[in-house]
Amino acid sequence: MSNASTARRPGRREAEAQATREALIQAALELFTKRGYAAVGTEEIVTRAKVTRGALYHHFTDKRDLFRAVFERVEGDLMERIGARMEATEDPRGLMLAGMRSFLDACEEPAVKQISLTDAPAVLGWQEWREIDNRHGLGLTRAALQGAVEAGALRPIAVEPMAHLFVAALSEAAFVIAYSDQPRKARAEVEQALVELIEGLRVER
Repeated sequence: MSNASTARRPGRREAEAQATREALIQAALELFTKRGYAAVGTEEIVTRAKVTRGALYHHFTDKRDLFRAVFERVEGDLMERIGARMEATEDPRGLMLAGMRSFLDACEEPAVKQISLTDAPAVLGWQEWREIDNRHGLGLTRAALQGAVEAGALRPIAVEPMAHLFVAALSEAAFVIAYSDQPRKARAEVEQALVELIEGLRVER
């Protein structure tokens, strides 16, 4: 009886710790999205998460460290959604367009606009922001380009540098949309430019 109880405890403690961490990330995500990083204090975060301040500093070094986890969550969720949309498309060129359009759609979402495009570069610094952004987006872009080349939909290219350049183009397009006074108009313009970029890589028939 005692041995069985002892064996269960680590699992329960781990689950409780994970639940606390998730509560902090979710609370911070909601608050940062609504008001921005600078306007949200740690006391408000722990109150919303219904945990202690000690719990916050057990899981995260400071507010910036918590923000990094929030940014990772937003990026991870976004790439998961984009990947699902791409998986539903069989045509290699259509797959690239689906991924691109899904990303552009997300640029007007409050969490993506505030956390990924507004706060992250300022809070984490450009280098760390780019590293996290590339880590989440580069794999999908690389796979899409490689698949299109292998299927003959795109002419032979150096996939790795092109993937980096395309991710950079998508990021710049996101900033154009996020900071435009006319986001719908900006979205249409950058989408057309990105389509033309993809079309320029097609195999000439």
